[in-house]
Amino acid sequence: MRKYFLLLILTVGFLTGCKANNEINVIDKFSNEIKRSKSYHLLGTMEIQNDEIIYEYDMNVYHLNDNYYKVEMTNKSNNQKQVILRNDEGLYVITPALNKSYKFESNWPDNSSQAYILSSLLRDINNDKNVKVDQKGKEYIIISTVNYPNNSDLKYQKVYLDDNYMIKKVEVYSSNDIIKIVVNFTDVDLKAGLKEKDFELSEFIEEKPCEDDNCNEKKSMNTIETAIYPLYMPANTYLNSSEMVNSELDSRIILTFSGDKNFVLVEESSKINNELEIIPVYGEPIMLNDTIGAISNNSMYWTSNDVDYYLVSNDLTESEMAMVATSLSNAKSTLAEK
Repeated sequence: MRKYFLLLILTVGFLTGCKANNEINVIDKFSNEIKRSKSYHLLGTMEIQNDEIIYEYDMNVYHLNDNYYKVEMTNKSNNQKQVILRNDEGLYVITPALNKSYKFESNWPDNSSQAYILSSLLRDINNDKNVKVDQKGKEYIIISTVNYPNNSDLKYQKVYLDDNYMIKKVEVYSSNDIIKIVVNFTDVDLKAGLKEKDFELSEFIEEKPCEDDNCNEKKSMNTIETAIYPLYMPANTYLNSSEMVNSELDSRIILTFSGDKNFVLVEESSKINNELEIIPVYGEPIMLNDTIGAISNNSMYWTSNDVDYYLVSNDLTESEMAMVATSLSNAKSTLAEK
């Protein structure tokens, strides 16, 4: 009996050791594939799940050495393209159709998780002491925690690799085990042969021709007729006032919210610049449902469906501002004034 018991212990220990070694082996091979790459190009799609709505993007991701990134995202529903560009001059979020860019002093992408950046995925995996590796057929799945500072509901991710340890897909899950982000990689080139010139801002500088004699005026994309109200509201906070401001060049709505969490939301018709406008921002880029915006400790800027939004508050946290902004993309009803 004692021999059988000892054999059982040795067998369990052997299997446990094999599993641990297999996990290390898979992670090491994935890590080595990335570290050997001097430049890469990833082609794929991204889906962001928000309640019953799915936001879909086509994506091109380019990376060179440590400091050069270019992420091109095209929203499938409105064909709106935005670009995250990082080079020696700084970090930019560019909206080519509006000839507009935010410029940041930021450590992106090193300061948060990014499901489409390979170094970010590897950092999350290496930072998780309880990382797990599952095998399903010829596919490996690495499960690790994530770090999204402005979305605390995102808790962990699954990184799918094929039998050559090449990345295929990433799923990001909420605390309720609901998939919130899916990135599918349709083509992975770890020997892309990119150069520094492929990451220059000049690629996106386009002087748009004047349609009249006044080139200094910006062309408005539309006219705002009714306010868009956020579906998310902090507790004990309500709409205090709504003001419409119209001029010959644009229209603007100013919404003031009062209560425990005071904030002001400005909605303005987007404008096309004749020359690239670069707006300095003391904050970070943030991925919302249908657009990329800019967030700081007391303000947010973003553009969605030809409307520019500006949110400012000394009471809302960055996470709360992000929740207000995200809820606007789903807004289908108005908020009654108290």
